[in-house]
Amino acid sequence: MIPRYSRPEMTAIWEPANKFRVWFEIEAHACDALADLGTIPAGSARAVWARGDKPYTPERIARIDEIEVETRHDVIAFLTELAEQVGDEARFVHQGMTSSDVLDTCLAVQLARASDILLADLDRLLGALKRRAVETRGMVCIGRSHGIHAEPTTMGLKFARFHAEFARGRARLEAARAEVATCAISGAVGTFANIDPRVEEYVAGKLGLTPEPISTQVIPRDRHAMFFATLAVIAASVENLATEIRHLQRTEVREAQEYFAPGQKGSSAMPHKRNPILTENLTGLARLVRSAVVPALENVPLWHERDISHSSVERMIGPDATITLDFALNRLAGVVDGLVVYPDNMADQLNAFGGIHDAQRVLLFLTQNGVSREDAYRIVQRNAMRVWKSFGIDPDNPDRTADLDDLDREAATHDNRLFFFLARDPDLAGSLDVASLSALLEEDSAAYHAKRVDAIFARVFGDGA
Repeated sequence: MIPRYSRPEMTAIWEPANKFRVWFEIEAHACDALADLGTIPAGSARAVWARGDKPYTPERIARIDEIEVETRHDVIAFLTELAEQVGDEARFVHQGMTSSDVLDTCLAVQLARASDILLADLDRLLGALKRRAVETRGMVCIGRSHGIHAEPTTMGLKFARFHAEFARGRARLEAARAEVATCAISGAVGTFANIDPRVEEYVAGKLGLTPEPISTQVIPRDRHAMFFATLAVIAASVENLATEIRHLQRTEVREAQEYFAPGQKGSSAMPHKRNPILTENLTGLARLVRSAVVPALENVPLWHERDISHSSVERMIGPDATITLDFALNRLAGVVDGLVVYPDNMADQLNAFGGIHDAQRVLLFLTQNGVSREDAYRIVQRNAMRVWKSFGIDPDNPDRTADLDDLDREAATHDNRLFFFLARDPDLAGSLDVASLSALLEEDSAAYHAKRVDAIFARVFGDGA
């Protein structure tokens, strides 16, 4: 990944110096296990640690690269350079092992360590979401379906539902980490013909892995496919939250906005712009993480006991997907922490269309007072459409102002236009207690729609939230 979207701790996992260090530890721990079993001299195992346990400096890495130019084999190049450090005792290194034992076990270590960083990232994001949810739990705003005003919700519930989503993502990542963190030191075609299974158990324990129950010459790639699929689902959740913020920041909505720092510029041409650049960026980064899924799935079917069609893919998607998601989760946590919310604008949006968000309450009221559901729906919808028309929104008339009649104009002087039209509906005259309907609509609509918020919070955060 390019430095712009990289964080040092995650990037370090994939640097050559760390990779070769893990390779060395695999080989050195295997020597210890072989020495304990009496397969190689104990002094030789000690010599590997004493002479080979040195930092992988740029000079050592350059030497490995130089050897690989000739050998065209990265593990052989690594072992050759290690032999230059260790001397004659290096003949006992890599006893009974094959290259995939080193490569696959190293990849498991790298993915496990990357997972630990991502889990910490998710914890930071979850903390930010919970803080903002509690802060805005009773801040009523209009809920939307299909982008259209539906019924009231609260800003706190928006944050809470994303908290629940990312909590599920965290649980999936913990499971994916456990599934991908396996060690294979089983030799050519995975039969342990030339190495004792106890070596694999020992190396796995030293590296914080579990032994692969059965490998061929490689660890089965369904494990890796699940891992990258899990990263992709988390990335989809990143985009889900980013998209919500982008919509709320639209000029005509402006219920929330990314923090705009002093001195920040929104556009090279238009000085007035305050654009949702961070969440737009997150939308793009999420696409990159998700792009790893298909190649990871296509890595699962390999020829017989081993081929290397998966190798080039993993050399790219391993670093790219984890580095990108690490950056995205941290950026998103910062966006949530700094998000500016506008309760006055929420109230304006909520009350912008004459009470039509209470249409379902009226529908239920009518059915509970003897009107059939079909008739009630028809009556409420007809009057709701009349409310839209009183705002000049009439799908049947492109000349939106010409057909406004005196009743429409009178409705415009009332806060609750839905009740205004319902009270004058001929199908309700004489068959409904209009005073009861009026009392219903005069109740605090916001309080009505927010009355279960605490119960939902208890489900998401526990009773102490």
